[in-house]
Amino acid sequence: MQMSKCVGCREFPCADVKHENYIIPDIDLNPEDISIVLISEAASENPDDYYYAGENSLFEQTTVQAFKDAGVNVSSIRDILKMGIYLTTAVKCGKTGYGIKAGTIKECSLILEKELSLFPNVEAFLLMGDVAIKAVNYIASRNGEGKVIPAGSTYKLRGKDYFFRGKRAFPSYLQAGPSFFIEKSKRKMIAEDIAAALSLIR
Repeated sequence: MQMSKCVGCREFPCADVKHENYIIPDIDLNPEDISIVLISEAASENPDDYYYAGENSLFEQTTVQAFKDAGVNVSSIRDILKMGIYLTTAVKCGKTGYGIKAGTIKECSLILEKELSLFPNVEAFLLMGDVAIKAVNYIASRNGEGKVIPAGSTYKLRGKDYFFRGKRAFPSYLQAGPSFFIEKSKRKMIAEDIAAALSLIR
């Protein structure tokens, strides 16, 4: 199954993102093989830096390093995918500034909801950053489930049991992009959250 042929945006109603940077994962996979979904913030500013863009993309470099920090022996996004881990973004277009408006996250969560519904065997969701957390909360609230992750600082929320669609959800920090190399204190927490999610499928 090719993700980009199953879900997508047709009208592009959001005004605070770069539509020219719109990306849906363009990979073929068997959805039944996926046991963890990692959701980060938004599509990369440069398409060549996206998860599945190939060797040396920025998202690949930082994400592979995050998994290595968690004690996982991987060297590429393909290695991570082979472990049954699917990587995507909550917002499918690129950012125009530092933040993303709540309305845009809510709108794009409609796409994310369809995307996540394709994976029947997921055991855990890694929510990398506030945008991913908000998107999943929008999905849950829209379906009468209430918030998955309560309001509050991520460092205070981590380490507790949260559930989305009956499966564990881990609030964490953004691992995709240049800030990963700068914020060393968050790297440790990211590694711990990845390791905790992996412990559920090992």
